[in-house]
Amino acid sequence: MQLEVGAVLEGKVTGITKFGAFVELPGGKTGMVHISEVAPTFVKEIRDYVTENQVIKVKILAINPDGKISLSMKRVNEVPHSGRPSAPRSAGRPGSYEWQPGRRNEPATFEDMMTKFKQTSDEKMSDLKRCMEAKRGGFSRRGGSAR
Repeated sequence: MQLEVGAVLEGKVTGITKFGAFVELPGGKTGMVHISEVAPTFVKEIRDYVTENQVIKVKILAINPDGKISLSMKRVNEVPHSGRPSAPRSAGRPGSYEWQPGRRNEPATFEDMMTKFKQTSDEKMSDLKRCMEAKRGGFSRRGGSAR
């Protein structure tokens, strides 16, 4: 079977690591779902979402020349890009959050908008915490007497 970027397939989870899950695809090839591509929310423990030998749907994100296949679970239901350039974002909106629904013909539900807002908020809080911890741990004052 010929694999191509953008295809949605079913595969069996063959292994789980702390950074992702390996999935056997039709034709015997194996790809990996990075932990960031498992769910639309922050995933701390991948085993909360998948188990070994589970059959899951995945979307092929990339096929590298060396044969590595990048997969996504969260993008399975994503609408393909139309090829048109995206509309510029309004400068007045905080955090460059896209408040409009992603699909123009289908209105987003309140739950969808809240989920996306929460995901963006969690990512920004994580970045802020990482930055603040780096500042705290990166500077030390030398004690002792002056000579």
